[in-house]
Amino acid sequence: MRIEAVVGDITTEKVDAIVNAANSTLLGGGGVDGAIHRAAGPSLLDACQKVRDTELPDGLPVGRAVATPGFALPAAWVIHTVGPNLHAGEDDPALLRACFDSSLELAIQLGCTGIALPAVSAGVYGWPIAEVAEVAVARARAVEQRSHTDPDAVGRLELIRFVLSSQANHEAFARELERTSS
Repeated sequence: MRIEAVVGDITTEKVDAIVNAANSTLLGGGGVDGAIHRAAGPSLLDACQKVRDTELPDGLPVGRAVATPGFALPAAWVIHTVGPNLHAGEDDPALLRACFDSSLELAIQLGCTGIALPAVSAGVYGWPIAEVAEVAVARARAVEQRSHTDPDAVGRLELIRFVLSSQANHEAFARELERTSS
């Protein structure tokens, strides 16, 4: 399994699934969420509205993940997850871990070979990038470890790529990847 970090635009990633740092409404927003909605086209908003109407009438809870098709994106799937908002007092690292765990598990369930993830909660939600990198890389390493001990548990997943919006964010993830490499 390969785990890597790159600076880039998550909406152009040629992987099976990209992760959207969504808000609980699933109806678009700013940052990564807005960029994904714009790139995927209006069908993504329609699909999210359908999820809200049928499965999640109260919105997507923090730490959970749900998938929709990718529509106009190169990725077949968009996995939406809601990160904890530090500014709103959501400061439990377990909530942040749950975002990455639920997103990775959903990618495995969908049969993905590759997934691209942003630095969930590091933007307007206020979590320090070093802490997000530590949690995100630890969750990816846990999947990597499972791939060694029980390959069937991770299905076809071969690539976990963190797609970061800035060089500074990339450096935080690169440091964490280096620190945790075996």
